[in-house]
Amino acid sequence: MKTTVQTLQGSRIGHFIDGAFVAPRAGVYAPSYDPTTAEPWYEFAQGDAGDVDAAVRSAKAALLDPAWRRMTQTDRGKLVRRLGELVLAHAEDLAQLECRDNGKLIKEMRAQMRAIPDSYGYFAGMADKLQGDTIPVNKLDTLNFNLREPIGVVGMIIPWNSPLMMLTGTLAPCLAIGNTVVVKPSEHATASALALAELVIEAGIPAGVVNVVTGDGATTGDALTRHPGIAKYVFTGSTDTGRKIAGNAAGNLVPCQMELGGKSPHVVFSDVDIERAVNGVVSGIFAAAGQTCVAGSRCFVEAPVYERFVEALVERTRRVKVGHPLAEDTDIGPLALAAQLEKVEHFVGSGVREGARVAVGGRKPQDEALARGWYYEPTVLAEARNEMSFMRHEIFGPVVGVMPFSSEDEMIALANDTEYGLASGIWTRDIDRAMRFARNVEAGTVWINTYRSAAFMSANGGTKKSGYGRRGGFEVMREFSRLKNVVIDYSGAMQDPFVIRLR
Repeated sequence: MKTTVQTLQGSRIGHFIDGAFVAPRAGVYAPSYDPTTAEPWYEFAQGDAGDVDAAVRSAKAALLDPAWRRMTQTDRGKLVRRLGELVLAHAEDLAQLECRDNGKLIKEMRAQMRAIPDSYGYFAGMADKLQGDTIPVNKLDTLNFNLREPIGVVGMIIPWNSPLMMLTGTLAPCLAIGNTVVVKPSEHATASALALAELVIEAGIPAGVVNVVTGDGATTGDALTRHPGIAKYVFTGSTDTGRKIAGNAAGNLVPCQMELGGKSPHVVFSDVDIERAVNGVVSGIFAAAGQTCVAGSRCFVEAPVYERFVEALVERTRRVKVGHPLAEDTDIGPLALAAQLEKVEHFVGSGVREGARVAVGGRKPQDEALARGWYYEPTVLAEARNEMSFMRHEIFGPVVGVMPFSSEDEMIALANDTEYGLASGIWTRDIDRAMRFARNVEAGTVWINTYRSAAFMSANGGTKKSGYGRRGGFEVMREFSRLKNVVIDYSGAMQDPFVIRLR
């Protein structure tokens, strides 16, 4: 793998199309910023409609090439498994790339890099398990069956917060099925997707099966989501951007699979171990500096333990270490981009103006060593109300609002009083209550006595304005394959050509 932190530093990198790095047709590059210093550290290609078209044409040609199209499912699975092995072999370089590009913690990235190869192995095993169905029909001497086939060229627009992990969740099943892809990573974190594309070729996957075109959303992303050669889109990001992509895709009658924003409820009842619940809430909101779609940013605590819980949460939050992402003892690194820091500051300020109390945090760190970067202290806003602006909008930062509730019915009403429906969590020893919550909460994922516990074997996704479609498990194999019905009449009888055969 040639793309590493050392080789990228101070250099330019092009698109990855048809198995090779190529310069942008217009010759335009843009800087990628190190969030720990707010300084540029390499330049990536700024793609236009011509670059996107070249990538889509490459993917389309690979889709039709017998080298990929006629490959057996088992052999495709072997290549996907080999890609996972190469990811594991280059795990440290890939982890370092993401840390430098978006500020993720090295300890979190190393954990991800241990899991991501397993995901490739899981979907590699699915490659020859995607089966059709034989359908019993009310016709004698007729065989009716369904086939599952590749859907075609898939356009993938991946986010900046966890590029490799989010890409893996759709790339691995897409390749196992036999699709080809064009990836547009976020302009705020392009490096790891480009490095992965190199490994795709090294794994023996034919050139053109995976292409990466870089650039901003307004130009490159817009061109990709309007291209008539794409069969389906995958997008992870904000609800507003999701609307635009869906609108563009609708012009070509192309389906989308979307994981969008979230404002997830995290519920604590008075019958639990407070220390354990606090630890869960900290994990749900402060991990990855709060830059996760499933962040438990609205915390509802049963009234009898509310004050005690807030005190314990504040005490635990004070011990969260903000620091450089490469330091092993760091718990929270920088936000990934300057605009995100400004957004966090705006919503904390609006929360205070609307009556919330900053119980801890609420500012940039005072450590001079962090002054240049986009750092923000983990923040607890107590005395929150569900109608406050910061409780309504996705912040995507280390900020949690905490408010009390008095009854189970009130809690469910508060939890569901949001336009989002991605994830949710509850802490209680009452299994009946937990199951009622799981049934009644409007969310694609429900965590009980845990939070942010992920597994690529399970299907996940959102409801309401948090998106649609599912990733993970066998469900994602259905998402990225298409069904074809085949009917064979072996009766040898002559039918009336003007009457539909119903029996």
